[in-house]
Amino acid sequence: MGDDELSVDDNVVSEAEYYSDSVEDDQPLSCSHGSLESLVQLKPMGWPMRKLLSSVEKTKEDKLKLNVSELEMMKERFSKLLLGEDMSGCGKGVCPALAISNAITNLCATVFGQIWRLEPLSSEKKSMWRKEIELLLCVTDHIVELVPSWQTFPDGKKVEVMTSRQRSDLHVDLPALRKLDKMLLETLDSFCGVEFSYVDRGVLSANHDASHSPRRPIHLREEKWWLPVPRVPPGGLNENTRKQLELKRDSTNQILKAAMAINSNALSEMEIPQSYLDSLPKNGRASLGDVIYRYITSDKFSPECLLDCLDFASEHQALEIANRVEASIHIWRRRTTVSKPTNNTRPSWGIVKEMIIDADKRELLAGRSETLLLCLKQRFPGLTQTTLDVSKIQFNKDVGKSILESYSRVLESLAFNILSRIDDLLSADDFAKHSDKLSPVHPTALIVSQALHMQTTPFAATFINKKLDMSAKTQY
Repeated sequence: MGDDELSVDDNVVSEAEYYSDSVEDDQPLSCSHGSLESLVQLKPMGWPMRKLLSSVEKTKEDKLKLNVSELEMMKERFSKLLLGEDMSGCGKGVCPALAISNAITNLCATVFGQIWRLEPLSSEKKSMWRKEIELLLCVTDHIVELVPSWQTFPDGKKVEVMTSRQRSDLHVDLPALRKLDKMLLETLDSFCGVEFSYVDRGVLSANHDASHSPRRPIHLREEKWWLPVPRVPPGGLNENTRKQLELKRDSTNQILKAAMAINSNALSEMEIPQSYLDSLPKNGRASLGDVIYRYITSDKFSPECLLDCLDFASEHQALEIANRVEASIHIWRRRTTVSKPTNNTRPSWGIVKEMIIDADKRELLAGRSETLLLCLKQRFPGLTQTTLDVSKIQFNKDVGKSILESYSRVLESLAFNILSRIDDLLSADDFAKHSDKLSPVHPTALIVSQALHMQTTPFAATFINKKLDMSAKTQY
């Protein structure tokens, strides 16, 4: 190779000299034989080249800082998991299963909150959720089980060997939860460029004229005073928007049911802590009370009629009844220990017959209690966790089950909040479309308008009766 081939072309060098001395000409550099780096080493750069390279270096620095911040975040997360949330490092922390469960719960609360508005999630929060939830779920890739499989050798001989794969419950439920997660984020992203808006309650209360308007675009509930209220156009939403909202509501409702099913299955597979069993009353009557016990043990048992007769003034009372009913299930299904006789004589047939009849009766009562508990949870889908559920989560040692339970629980909460906000918006639209027919606005008409879209939910009857009673007391 000659000397001419190793040197930079003279035209290129002269062009570089001109480019470095002049700032008015934007003619680009070109190299026929040498590279741009060798040209930079030959002559000092002018301001366009320095600006280009400095921008490239700045981009690299920003990416490096981003990688460093992600690395620090990973260090913080896994340090807390390894320490069991005990920052003192004295070994007083919780078990890894509970630490991961708390981490997933806290992450959901940080990113989503209570979903006060139907609006897309910010890109920062969406990125934070996707990165951190994957970090917490990555441990499931190493929770495996051994399964038999056949291995074929080059000579054609087959040998049965044990291979490892992801545990069956994680292999089935975790992809389903990831799909539900993606669908919920897509539902929030779809609320972009909408024709409705939200008004804070403080701003609305300050506007005295708006509160007396016959087209008041709000649907308020006294127990949700902290939520902003939806504002729709005076004539209500157009038919296409209304149809899309109803489709999104149906889709979110199906997501809610799927998340509840996975969560219920994960909780049912957890062992009942002995501390919970030791705290149960001695018999079912003491747990249920006389009224519920008489209904359950009667010949004609109807869970729906029983729930209609009970007083659910607040969600706290519904949770208390759910705890009592759930406790009675385990009381009746607790194994009774029969003391063996001291001598070798066999028990009489009468004693054996009474034991069989008693066991059948206890199983019947336990089944009725399960049916009652299921109807109660269906009537109050937003009911918080029962005492048994909290106890199972607290004492559970299985990391895989803990991840399935916590992940499904936060998705269930997210779907329920989105569903509630859609119901509020549809109720506001119903009220706006019927406001011309409700002039002047009567309290009973407002109550019926609020319950127009709630009629498909279990809360409708309780909500309407409660509001009508309050309205009658106020009017008379």
